[in-house]
Amino acid sequence: QVQLVESGGGLVQAGDSLRLSCAASGRTFSAYNMGWFRQVLGKEREFVAAINWSSSGGRTYYADSVKGRFTISRDNAKSTVYLQMNGLKPEDTAVYYCAADRSGLYAFERNYERNNEYDYWGQGTQVTVSS
Repeated sequence: QVQLVESGGGLVQAGDSLRLSCAASGRTFSAYNMGWFRQVLGKEREFVAAINWSSSGGRTYYADSVKGRFTISRDNAKSTVYLQMNGLKPEDTAVYYCAADRSGLYAFERNYERNNEYDYWGQGTQVTVSS
């Protein structure tokens, strides 16, 4: 069992930056692939970014809409995954969720964008970007 708690959301202006954190407790954090998703009320939850558990540093994946602006990273010593968000736009407004996945690297590489790939979810943190 893994518990995930997101933090760092807030209200910012377009062009600003935010860093979201997701603290994990429970089983070995370093063995989990991690992802960030976001959801706007009335819409489906969408993939934002992911990082695998590879001991060589973690391969990262991004949605096209955030590539070049957002950066996902992890600190296994702190059992925390981060999402650095730069150049925020009003369309980035959403509730952001982190998620943990137990699958192997090959399976994760094929499925990291899918909601049902992940085993554990946090409660979400609101990000609002004003224009």
